[in-house]
Amino acid sequence: MKKNLAILLALFALINCKKEEKKDIETVKSFVISNEMMKSTTLVEVQNEYIKDEMAFFGKIAADKNQYIDIFPLVGGNVLSVNAELGDYVKKGQVLATIRSTEVAGYQKDLSDAKTDLVVAQKNLRVAQDMYNGKLSTEREVLEAKSQVQKAQDELRRSQSVNQVYNMNHGNIYSVVSPISGFIVQKNINKDMQLRSDRTDNIFDVANTKNVWAILNINQSDIHKISLGMKAEVSTLTAPDKIFYGKIDKIFKIIDPETNSMQARVVLDNTNGELIPESKATIKVFKTENSTALSIPSNALIFDENRYYVVLFKSQSNVKVQEVKVIKQTDGLSYISDGLREGDKVVTNNQLLFYRSLNE
Repeated sequence: MKKNLAILLALFALINCKKEEKKDIETVKSFVISNEMMKSTTLVEVQNEYIKDEMAFFGKIAADKNQYIDIFPLVGGNVLSVNAELGDYVKKGQVLATIRSTEVAGYQKDLSDAKTDLVVAQKNLRVAQDMYNGKLSTEREVLEAKSQVQKAQDELRRSQSVNQVYNMNHGNIYSVVSPISGFIVQKNINKDMQLRSDRTDNIFDVANTKNVWAILNINQSDIHKISLGMKAEVSTLTAPDKIFYGKIDKIFKIIDPETNSMQARVVLDNTNGELIPESKATIKVFKTENSTALSIPSNALIFDENRYYVVLFKSQSNVKVQEVKVIKQTDGLSYISDGLREGDKVVTNNQLLFYRSLNE
C-alpha cells in the first residue's frame, strides 16, 4: 500500500513538472517580436577575438612642429599693409605684409651700383684688349681688367641674392611672404606699426595643419603601460561626434615638472580641417593581449540584481534572457567567459523592453 502511494506521488510530481516545463516553454513561445518592433531592433553577433586593454588620457591637439613656421621681419621700418589675419589660410609665397624700409632702399642701391660697376668693368676690359691687340698696352693690364670684371660679377651676384632673400620688388618696399601653405595661428603686427631692425619677436606664425598631433599626458604610474605603435582613438569637444584614429609614434622620455607627467604623440590626418590646434582631446589607447575571449558591445548588457544578462535572439518568436559572466569591460566592448557561444546573436537596442516582457 505504501509502495503504491509512493508511486502515485512520484507520478503526480512528474506530471506537475511536465506541466510547469510546458508552461515555461509556452511563455517563451508566446513572446514574439512584431515586424514593426523588429525595424528598430539591432542585433550583434558574438565574436571571438583577442582581449584589448583600454586606457584613456587627457591631452590636446597641437600643430605639427615640423610644419610650423615662425616668420620674423628681416628689416626694420614702417608697416604699410597687413594682408592676413588670425585663422586665415594662406598659400606659399603669398604676401602677408609690406614694410617701407630704408634698409631695403640701401640694398637696392647696392644692386644698382653693382650692375653699373659690371658694365664699366666690361667696357674697360674691351678697351684693354683692343689696346693690347694694337701693341699699346701689356698683357698685365688685360689680366687686371679681367680681374675687375670678375669682382664686379661676384658683387652683382651677392646683391641679387640679398635682394632675393629680402623679397625686394621696387623702391624701398619689403614684402613679408609665407614660406609654406597653412593657417595663420599667431599675428603680432598691425598697420602703421614701426618695426625696429633689431626686433627679436616674430610677426606671424603659419602652421600647415594637414597633419596634427594629439599630445597625451601620461601619469608616472602608467608610463610602463605605454609603448610605441599602440593604436589610439582621439575625440575632441570641437568634433564630438567623430573619432579620429592613429597610433603612438613617439614617446617623450622626460617628465614635465609642472604636470608631473610624461607625454606621447599620436599623428592624425586632418585634411578636412576638423581638428583645431590647442583644442582639448581625450585619447584612448589600446593594447592587445595574447588571450582571446567572446566579445559583445557593452550596451548589450543588462545589469540586474548584481548579475549580467543579455537578450539572446534566434528568431522573432525565439527570444530569451541569458545570464552571462563578464571577465573584462571597456567603454565599447565586454568580454564574456560563460553564457554565450561564438555566432550567437544578442540584442543591442530594445533589449530592456524585451527583458522586462520576458520576466513578467
